[in-house]
Amino acid sequence: MTDREFTVFLVDDDESVLKAIGRLLLVRGYRVQPFASPSEFLANHDASIAGCAILDVAMPDLDGLALQQALGASGSCRPVIFLTGRGDIPTTVRAMRAGAVDFLTKPVSDTDLLMAIERAERRDGETRAAEAGRISFNTRLAMLTPREREVMQHVVAGRLNKQIAGVLGTAEKTVKVHRGRVVAKLGVRSVADLVRLAERSGIAGGET
Repeated sequence: MTDREFTVFLVDDDESVLKAIGRLLLVRGYRVQPFASPSEFLANHDASIAGCAILDVAMPDLDGLALQQALGASGSCRPVIFLTGRGDIPTTVRAMRAGAVDFLTKPVSDTDLLMAIERAERRDGETRAAEAGRISFNTRLAMLTPREREVMQHVVAGRLNKQIAGVLGTAEKTVKVHRGRVVAKLGVRSVADLVRLAERSGIAGGET
C-alpha cells in the first residue's frame, strides 16, 4: 500500500526498468504510474496530481528532453528526473538548464534515485504552495472595489498616503480608509507582504 500523496510518473520504453523502479518506489510508499512511451504519458498526464516525472533520455517517438519541453509548453511545472544509459555532458547541461532536478546514469543506485525524488518532492510542494497562494490572493483581489484596487496599486508602487491622495484628488484620510480595507480584504500584515503577493500575481505599480 502507498502512504504518500505523491506520484512518480515513470516514462521508459524498457519494460524491465519500469518494473524494477516501480517495485522500489511502491515499497517506499510512493504512488507509481508507469508509461512505455512519451505519447502515452502525455495523453494521460494529469498536472493537478502532486508528483514528479522520471524520464528516459533516449526513446523512439520523443526523447526525454523533447518531452520535458512539451510538459513546459503545456504549462506544467512537473519536476523532472532524467535517466540515461550513457553520460552525455551537453545533454545533461541542457536538461539542468531547462529545470531538471537531476540527471542520473543507468544503472542508477537506489540511494541516488530516492534522493533525487525527495528533492523533486520538495520542489513540487513549494511550487504548488506558491500557486495556491497566488490563486487565493487573486480570489481576494476580486473583492476589492475599483478605488481600493487603485489605492493598492499606488501602495505597491511605494507611494505614501499623502502622495496617493494628491494623485487621486482625494483627502488623505480617505486614502487611509481605503488602504485599511485593502489590507483587511487581502489578509496581509505589511506593505512588504502586499508587494510580494502583488508581484507574484503580475500586478504592476500604480499608474499616474
